[in-house]
Amino acid sequence: MKKLIVTDKTACKACLSCEEACSMAFYKVFDPDKSCIRIVAGKNDEPVVKYCLQCGKCARTCQQGAIKQNAKGTYVIDKKLCTGCGECVEVCPMHVMVKAPESPVTSKCIACGICAKACPMGILEVVEK
Repeated sequence: MKKLIVTDKTACKACLSCEEACSMAFYKVFDPDKSCIRIVAGKNDEPVVKYCLQCGKCARTCQQGAIKQNAKGTYVIDKKLCTGCGECVEVCPMHVMVKAPESPVTSKCIACGICAKACPMGILEVVEK
């Protein structure tokens, strides 16, 4: 399975470079709400990286069958089948799926590695597990 991982959860400096890279790549604007990776405040305000675990909960919820595992085991959205209902967004345990108001479809991490390339700390990596 191809997925994103965080190699050192304590090294994030909350610079938001990963969020910027993701939202710019898919929505052409820096907007953390449009990023499929999120940096949130944890205990003592230390940064916590939230990312897609490729758990498949979104796929099991999608009544249109728009979310499927590809050959590498990554869950992807078939934009031709997605109605943008947002049910998958509601069930995502990490809260990293995106339903932008101006977009007719939902977005999720596809383990493309754009965020990993943008991370100055080098703590993000796309791996095959």
